[in-house]
Amino acid sequence: MNDKTNASTDATPAPPVIVAISGASGAVYGMEILRALKEMNVPSHAIITEAGKLTLKHEMDLSQDSVRELAVEVHNIKDVGAKPASGSFRAQGMIVAPCSIKTLSGIAGSYAHNLLLRSADVMLKERLPLVLMVRETPLHKGHLELMTKAAEMGCVILPPVPAFYTNPNSIEDIVRHTVGRALDQIGLDSGLVKRWQGC
Repeated sequence: MNDKTNASTDATPAPPVIVAISGASGAVYGMEILRALKEMNVPSHAIITEAGKLTLKHEMDLSQDSVRELAVEVHNIKDVGAKPASGSFRAQGMIVAPCSIKTLSGIAGSYAHNLLLRSADVMLKERLPLVLMVRETPLHKGHLELMTKAAEMGCVILPPVPAFYTNPNSIEDIVRHTVGRALDQIGLDSGLVKRWQGC
């Protein structure tokens, strides 16, 4: 693990990672990122859309209370005055996991009408990592154009595509490897990634 993962031993706490859960399928990715950050002693701030709450309940039978157990703070999606809405708020980066096409569209269009979109816009203007785990398939031209635009603006487009060279034994193995790869983009070595050693 790198120095960022040892936040508890530093005199100054490490800046938090913002984790957003939107309404696409795959709420497990957001939850596992929050869990990994807690295990690494890296603080997190969570933002959940209304559709994200529904997906969390439907796919994992969890409520927002489960998020509160993992994150330092959970912000109301409507609170555009919350800490992550300002560029002066120190953060290591932001991961949207999963990222719906609606959320992708708002980010690509700089349509910062809620806290998730405003926080993402802050990441881009402050030149901080913004990872979008876009969850949709199949993709039409409009989806691809949105992802291209977001990438050109500085986003990392990281669809949760499983890696099979790791020889996963469970869905959890697949999810946690992908989570580790997302955290790599923030500069955090979670220890979840089985690094390729060659054939």
